[in-house]
Amino acid sequence: MAIIHRTTVKPTKLDLLNSWLPSRSWYNGDGGAGEPELAKAGGFRLDDPQGEVGIEFMLVADTSGVRPVTYLVPVTYRGAPLDGADHALIGTMEHGVLGPRWAYDGCHDPVLVAQLLALIDGRAEAQAQSISNTPDREVTRSRTGDGPTPTDFTAVAHAATDGREHTELPVTDGAILRVHRVLRPAPDDGPHRLPQGATGHVAGSWQMPDGTGARGLFAVLYAGAPA
Repeated sequence: MAIIHRTTVKPTKLDLLNSWLPSRSWYNGDGGAGEPELAKAGGFRLDDPQGEVGIEFMLVADTSGVRPVTYLVPVTYRGAPLDGADHALIGTMEHGVLGPRWAYDGCHDPVLVAQLLALIDGRAEAQAQSISNTPDREVTRSRTGDGPTPTDFTAVAHAATDGREHTELPVTDGAILRVHRVLRPAPDDGPHRLPQGATGHVAGSWQMPDGTGARGLFAVLYAGAPA
């Protein structure tokens, strides 16, 4: 399992996102304007089976607008540039233990895509964001049927497209993996119901700027094009 190093990172992750988020099509999907005012809202990690790539699902709250917006930003951390992924580069940083790191939008990184699908399948387990060797029990997943299992994750990652509130990745056999970027809390009167056509999902919790907790969908796997 991934080891969390207690060290410095320059610039900080929030500093990188503060510069990068406004360039995304899904930024301010729920209102707001101007420069982001970001705060950590939660998140989790996944392990790279090869132990080379750091995989983190960051949840950040932006309070710059009329009402707060919480974003899901999957990020990968690499010790060298990822070929063909210049468009997905969030920025570079200096890690106090690991040295130079290249941070990428994980929806365009085949390692993260592979492990996210493995999580939905039940072949991977979500890990705590800031504690080594600790599963994150707040993250839940489901999968119905056998479903598609793509072998060329590079092609899937390269085909990722950003919308107003999500990123879609075309998986084999017509299936679509939709990663929610603007997070919506589930209704207070019950669990978040899966959309029509969904065959799998990942859900989790986060903290709102007022200190209250929220829970909702992070990613949904569809058998075909989402409605």
